[in-house]
Amino acid sequence: MSCPLCLSSTPPSHYHSDKKRDYLQCHHCSLVYVSPDYLPSKEQEKQEYDLHENNFEDEGYKTFLRKLVTPLTPIIKELSSEELRGLDFGCGPAPVLAGMLEDEGIQMNTYDPFYANTPQALEQHYNIITCTEAIEHFHTPHKEWALLTTLLATEGVLAIMTKRVIDKARFANWHYKNDITHVSFFSVATFEFLARRDGLDVSFPENDVVLMRKR
Repeated sequence: MSCPLCLSSTPPSHYHSDKKRDYLQCHHCSLVYVSPDYLPSKEQEKQEYDLHENNFEDEGYKTFLRKLVTPLTPIIKELSSEELRGLDFGCGPAPVLAGMLEDEGIQMNTYDPFYANTPQALEQHYNIITCTEAIEHFHTPHKEWALLTTLLATEGVLAIMTKRVIDKARFANWHYKNDITHVSFFSVATFEFLARRDGLDVSFPENDVVLMRKR
């Protein structure tokens, strides 16, 4: 079994088991992931996502998203000498973040396999790519990661929001893993591995936020 992120062929270690699923960890990139036997179907995923009630009028949701927008703002100003293009990857049914970034002067596109399946959005380069509360849903994260880093322009920033794995003890009682659509769990070590491998500068401005800048 290869790691779904780095494709290492080294057998993974058992990380945790609960009543619903088994979790494995890659020795190479430290990704914690759900055993393939427990991956949800597309129908199960869609059913779960349709329960989300994020919308443009939800000030609480906007406050949540500002955790990502705030550390992006100085980078946007730094890059503002050119026309900035952005992509919200995994935007969901209500592209609130895209609207917030448009207010910052970025020309935004959106993509989501369920709600904004627009392949043409994946045919250009971007200065800013956001991926909020989406990366943990990737069944084959090596594919999405390769795509995102390819779409990212030089000096561009990939801004990710996802809760991070800390250790086994906390994982055992972690509510985040209980969502059946959450199947790939990243840690600081995982993001640092990806940064080293792919020539990216990485920073962690918030507990749930990662900025990856392409050199």
